[in-house]
Amino acid sequence: MRIGMIAPLEFRLPPIAYGGTEQIVSLLTEELVRRGHEVTLFATGDSITASELVPGAPYGLRGTDRDKNVLNMLNAAACMERAGEFDVIHNHVPLEGMPLAGLIDTPVLTTFHGGFAGDWIALYNSYKGWYNTISKSAASLLELHERYVGVVYNAIDVDSYPYNPGERDDFALFLSRISREKGPDIAIEAARRGGFRLIIAGNVDEPDKEFFESRVLPHVDGEQIQYVGEADAAMKRDLYSRARVLLAPITWEEPFGLFLAEAMACGTPVIAFNRGAAPEVVEDGVTGFIVEDIEAMVDAVLRIGRIDPAACRKRVEDEFNVARMTEDYQATYEKIARNQRGTLVAHRPPAHLAPPVLN
Repeated sequence: MRIGMIAPLEFRLPPIAYGGTEQIVSLLTEELVRRGHEVTLFATGDSITASELVPGAPYGLRGTDRDKNVLNMLNAAACMERAGEFDVIHNHVPLEGMPLAGLIDTPVLTTFHGGFAGDWIALYNSYKGWYNTISKSAASLLELHERYVGVVYNAIDVDSYPYNPGERDDFALFLSRISREKGPDIAIEAARRGGFRLIIAGNVDEPDKEFFESRVLPHVDGEQIQYVGEADAAMKRDLYSRARVLLAPITWEEPFGLFLAEAMACGTPVIAFNRGAAPEVVEDGVTGFIVEDIEAMVDAVLRIGRIDPAACRKRVEDEFNVARMTEDYQATYEKIARNQRGTLVAHRPPAHLAPPVLN
């Protein structure tokens, strides 16, 4: 199959540190190529790939003075202009790619890596292509259209994460973007109430600097509460494999949460707030605990020894591996290519991909 793959330009593929969407696009692209598909990747020029690379920018745009909205639009348009070369286009930039989907004959699949609110709802309602979500939770927030093809869960390169079934260092870990919705301030309060050490790792984007400086940094003492900056691929694997537990006190409807799967791949249990897709990724009582508030999080830390590291690793190997994700997308590509001139009214995806029944 000939596939046009549109990636966001914030980071190169694969990303060096932060970049969840870019990580998914990279893993999917390389596995599709390995399986014999012809993939043309529209991404940054410094991306590393076995596919045909069409650069939309010379390097990742995050932290530069380049206009990412303009360049992402041009990148999406470059793919659409070559639509006749592809059997399907897989779009990972909703804002730029969705308005163009109705202007071409080639079927377009857009993966919703985030949510829709405000004027984005108008974009969603006017979209002429096919789409999937990355969790049932994300789907439940939408009024699903007939071209919704179901859930395709994200994946990680499981083998690249070191599994530690044995002794751990005496600290809890918060590893995510430092922002209000991720809850690092709540993790700090849990550590203070529970009297345990907490290591915080994550990037601070410009819009989150005030939050970081007012709600996080004042509590960093270098002893009980440590901040180690943004973690690259090697550093985060080291932290995951040494931590007793990963804390995820998310305060928004997290569409998936790759960091949850990454921790479990290392045998590290997760304690997450009951928001978004966390209950779909973390199996309560088996690979960690899903809790409702900070008091329950502190209590769960005391019970974390009941969680078997092997169960954490197995869940990720079974449910969130690259082969499974790629097979699900392959099946979706074939489905929409056959149904481009019709609808998916009669489509019944596999049970684990099926959209929720909405009232």
